[in-house]
Amino acid sequence: MSAVALAYSYDSPPRTGFSDRISRLLDKVDCRVIQSDEDREAIARLRYDAYLREGAIPPNPSRLFADPYDDKKNVWIFGLYIDDELASSIRIHVATKDVPVFPSLSVFSDLLEPELAAGKTIVDPTRFVTDPRISRLHPGLPYVTLRLCWLAAEHFEAEHFLVAVRAEHQAFYKRTFNHRSICGQRNYPLLSKPITLMTVDHNQVADRVYHRYPFFRSTFFERRMLSSRASRNVAAAGRRCAAAAAGHRAGRLVSMSG
Repeated sequence: MSAVALAYSYDSPPRTGFSDRISRLLDKVDCRVIQSDEDREAIARLRYDAYLREGAIPPNPSRLFADPYDDKKNVWIFGLYIDDELASSIRIHVATKDVPVFPSLSVFSDLLEPELAAGKTIVDPTRFVTDPRISRLHPGLPYVTLRLCWLAAEHFEAEHFLVAVRAEHQAFYKRTFNHRSICGQRNYPLLSKPITLMTVDHNQVADRVYHRYPFFRSTFFERRMLSSRASRNVAAAGRRCAAAAAGHRAGRLVSMSG
C-alpha cells in the first residue's frame, strides 16, 4: 500500500458529515476494471510516480511500475476516475487453495500457506496509489478506493482481508477495518522499505465498520458488477452504493444478501 494514498490523519475520528462527503464523492467516481493496454499503462505510470515520490522504488527509464502479478487469472486491477481523469488505483487478488497466487504469499508463506490449506479464501490488495493533486481536491479518495477491498472481501466471503503495509500505516487499517497485525516487518519484493502483514475477517467486524462508516455498505448487484471482468465501466454500481449509504443514514435497511 502506498503511503501517498494515506496522507491524512490516522487517529482523528470521522467528522460530522464525513459519511455524507464520502457518499457524494462516490457519486462522482467512475470505477473501471482495467483491461486495455492503454489503461494498464496509465495505471503503471500512476504507480511509478507514487512509489518514486515516497522513495519506495528507484527511478527507471520506462517510468512505469508493474510486475507479473498484474497478469494472473485471479487479479482485478481497478482504476477510479473523476471527470474522466485517473484519480486512484488498487489491485486485488482473490486466492484459494485451488488458486494460491497472490503477492503477499511470496513474503508471508509461513503464515498464509496453512490458511490456504485449511480452505480459507484470501483477499490481497496491493498497489494502492492516488494522484496527489486529485487527493487534495477530494480527501476522501482513499476511503472510496479501499472500499473496493471491503466489497471483495464480502463478495468472496474471505476469511482474510489482508493488507501489507509499513508499520506507520497500521493505525489507519486498525481504526478503519479493525485489522490486526500478525507479524513484524519483512522485506517486500521490488520495494525498498519493509512492510508488515495485517488481516481481518469481514464477517467478524462488519457491524462495527458499518456503524462507523456506513458508506462501506453495498448491494449484491454492486459487488457482482465490481467482480465481473465482462464490465469495464461500473460507474452505475458506484452510484448505487452512494444511494445505499444515503438510505442507511435515513434509517432504511439496505439488503446485503445474495
